[in-house]
Amino acid sequence: MASIVLEIPRGAWRRPIGLPLESAGRSLRQPHVSIDDGYWQGAPLGGIGAGTIGRTYRGDFARWHLDPGRHRYEPLPACMFSIFVESPDGRLAQALWTGAPARELSAWQWRYPVGAGFYAALYPRSWFVYEWEQLPVRLAVEQFSPVIPHNYRESSYPVAVFLWFVENPTVQPLTVAILFTWQNLLGYGWDHRTTGGGIHRPREDRLAGGRMVGVEMLGGEGSVREPWDGSWALAALEIPGVEVSYRARFRVDGDGAEIWEDFATDGRLEGDPGALRIPEGERVGAGLAITLRLEPGERQVVPIVLAWDLPMVEFGAGDRWYRRYTRFFGTSGRNAWGIAREALEHYATWRDQIRSWQHAVLSDPTAPDWYFTALFNELYFITDGATAWVVDPEDADGMGHFAQIECYDYPFYETLDVRFYGSFPLLMLWPELEKAVMRDFIATIPQVDLTLRTIESNSSQAPRKLSGAAPHDLGSPLEAPWRMPNAYRFQDPNVWKDLNSKFVLLLYRDYVFTEDRELIEMGWPSVRMALEYLKLFDRDADGLPENEGIPDQTYDTWSMRGPSAYCGGLWLAALEAATRMADLVGDAEARSRYEGWLRRAQESFEALLWNGRYYRYDALSPHRDSIMADQLAGQWYADLTGLPPIVPEPHILETFRTIYKYNVCRFASGRMGAVNGMRPDGTVDRCSNQSAEVWTGVTYALASAMLARGLVEEAWHTAWGVYHVTYEAKGYWFRTPEAWDEYGDFRASMYLRPGAIWAIEWVRRRRAASTSL
Repeated sequence: MASIVLEIPRGAWRRPIGLPLESAGRSLRQPHVSIDDGYWQGAPLGGIGAGTIGRTYRGDFARWHLDPGRHRYEPLPACMFSIFVESPDGRLAQALWTGAPARELSAWQWRYPVGAGFYAALYPRSWFVYEWEQLPVRLAVEQFSPVIPHNYRESSYPVAVFLWFVENPTVQPLTVAILFTWQNLLGYGWDHRTTGGGIHRPREDRLAGGRMVGVEMLGGEGSVREPWDGSWALAALEIPGVEVSYRARFRVDGDGAEIWEDFATDGRLEGDPGALRIPEGERVGAGLAITLRLEPGERQVVPIVLAWDLPMVEFGAGDRWYRRYTRFFGTSGRNAWGIAREALEHYATWRDQIRSWQHAVLSDPTAPDWYFTALFNELYFITDGATAWVVDPEDADGMGHFAQIECYDYPFYETLDVRFYGSFPLLMLWPELEKAVMRDFIATIPQVDLTLRTIESNSSQAPRKLSGAAPHDLGSPLEAPWRMPNAYRFQDPNVWKDLNSKFVLLLYRDYVFTEDRELIEMGWPSVRMALEYLKLFDRDADGLPENEGIPDQTYDTWSMRGPSAYCGGLWLAALEAATRMADLVGDAEARSRYEGWLRRAQESFEALLWNGRYYRYDALSPHRDSIMADQLAGQWYADLTGLPPIVPEPHILETFRTIYKYNVCRFASGRMGAVNGMRPDGTVDRCSNQSAEVWTGVTYALASAMLARGLVEEAWHTAWGVYHVTYEAKGYWFRTPEAWDEYGDFRASMYLRPGAIWAIEWVRRRRAASTSL
């Protein structure tokens, strides 16, 4: 293991450990206050659909997304790494967190010095490098979960690997120990302040590389009956020169002296003789100490793993599912130890696979380092977005169902208008999951649910779902995902003018990437139904659906009236995609009809909306001449998927140059991305809160569209603005929001749409492939 080398690759985001940020962004207070946990966030740990744990760059474990849809931010001091060093000059024991608890565990040594080392992240890997003059040892940790592209087994595992690098740079021998403590999180309703009883027991196993030693925390007797029941395990590998000791139980709500004094004496823990039954309601944890004797110049690499087995997911309406990883470990909830064992056996292989994938992307010298920072770190949302990946009992050997949330403020799964931008990482890295999502959407198009609901924006009544209307979402964790689509009701999604076009374009995009004709054949009836439904909104026979003077598209507080550049352009692109799909399925009649619709719609689009420099926002609203950053979203998809231009080619370049000049460069000195709406006089369009916002995912999409059209400098500058605000100026790393205003204050953190940065990578790869031919 000493052959494993600490390396922090190009593009890794870095920040001094625990360093505060001046002028951090805050939640906007209108239209509501968004979740705002502060800027301390770090890369999450945990597999896809397994639940995640966020360790901040201060060193504490604080963000808990173990139950899909439930966001909890609470530092738990008992979940901690600590260090012990003994030299001929004395001993030192220190918890590796720059903060300190208010009351509990007061006997521990807290407040690791701010800035004594740095944190780095290139998801799914992250690092702490400790540089404190009082530590006579070189110390670092690399932490990751096996989130590996095109891997549909290990990527689902509920496990975190902590790979510790320890080196003695002195001329004297040192005793070094790492203490890993963890609170028992099994309990009633995910309440971290109580536990539901159970058993803590030490365990050992013989592995090929040494002896696995650790502690297992088990929930109630028998099979799991509640989603917060299961097991946790801490484990490490004991080899020559590395001693592993443990304490199977300590109180986490006391002063902690029992375990701290034990560890601080010699870097070891006095083990418990056997299994310990935990009374219900008692707040306890367990600890593991890894002790090394290092000669001068000696280095060692030590793996520690944390695994959890919480097999059941329950949503608000009572629907229960088993998580994906249970296909490989069973559903008993008592398999955390087995998961930890597999991690200790295979962590080096997992790490090599992640490194190889990242290196292949990072080796391209044509893109700036900041781009790779954002490209990889925006992948955090794949696991951290209230992600559900569950086994379908009707197809136990298949991919099951998969869903990511829009955001925790807007708790809707696979929001269609948002995933149009944010689903590129899923498609490019885990295409089988993307196809599973689209199969679920295909099934929803003909569905009908006439249950009346109150629309929140205007108090009107509307049915939940009409046949032919693409749903806004696949449901909410507060209700029943996959069974009850269209959980959103701020506006009536049955009259939205972008959803049906986006459904068609997403399906065609996925075919272009995967070349899976079965997806098109399965989806073709729903494509036809979706297009026929949207055509009904062309009430004046000009070929274009009319927006109705309400927010009837993804900009759900920004109204459009009459034909609009945004929805009209999506319609044109969807018709082009439909003609291609008609060819694939051999439907000549549909192809002819869609070609006729397309010709008429293109004529009207040019006549009604082109003004010589850009396409008007819409045809009839008071702000019709506003410059919309997202006006060529349909052209963007046409370029991505190899469709013909939806508008004349000279108009495309002229429009992008106008957007760049106004929405990018004239907003915040060109340092914050593209504002959604600008007036022709160079002022921000303030007819809506959304028109005056920058949307992070829309800006990345715009940069991708510019790059596809050869506007290279404009594309990089546009995208850099989002990177700059997110990773430098305002502290939005690992919680990238939907939007911010001119001051950098945000709305809707931890959002799906910023995944659109992978559309830039899509374009880069296609351009590289075309130049290599």
